[in-house]
Amino acid sequence: MDNAQAFLDLMTSRRSIRAFLPDPVPRADIERIIAAAARAPSGTNTQPWHVHVLTGAARDRMAAAVCHAFDTEADAHQYEYDYYPDEFFEPYLSRRRKVGFDLYGLLGIAKGDKAAMQAAHRRNYEFFGAPVGLMFVIDRRMGKGSWLDYGGFMQSVMLAARALGYDTCPQAAWIQFHKIVREQLELPDNYQLVCGMALGRADPDAAANRLVTERAPLADFVKFHSE
Repeated sequence: MDNAQAFLDLMTSRRSIRAFLPDPVPRADIERIIAAAARAPSGTNTQPWHVHVLTGAARDRMAAAVCHAFDTEADAHQYEYDYYPDEFFEPYLSRRRKVGFDLYGLLGIAKGDKAAMQAAHRRNYEFFGAPVGLMFVIDRRMGKGSWLDYGGFMQSVMLAARALGYDTCPQAAWIQFHKIVREQLELPDNYQLVCGMALGRADPDAAANRLVTERAPLADFVKFHSE
């Protein structure tokens, strides 16, 4: 297989994994992943990303603190920024609904079973069992362009992880509990949470990991201009 095809296969094999094995990830591998991702482009080479790596007791404390808040006072915690629109519309509404129905179908969660849905959502705050949690933060004084740069960096983290045989799940769910994340990480006031990410090896027997999301055909979102 040539290098180009190998890289394209790597990209298309990346999926958001929602059940991980507990096997630890060596620090050398984590550093290798992040160092490679840090070659992502950024406007005037500002490199706006800051990563907090949680393993062991630190990971467990973060998970315990946020799970407690989720169980007891979730309504008191609000997203710090709008990750999603206030109201979904087409075609985004249908895509959102489909991935939800497909995932719940694999998990055996019936429509309207709010308790089971809540339990599935709670798994976010356990990093889906992954041994490594990554928290991405940014200086809130940076502009929107730096957030665009951040997306390229995070994609590079996920692809570098795949190259080393690991899987990931980027998680916007952590944004709701940004105050607790801030306390746990002892973040200065000028830093804000972008999102979290689970990192580890996928559990091959987990039903959730059979989910393969659909992608829109190019004709839906690409226009070629030649004249």
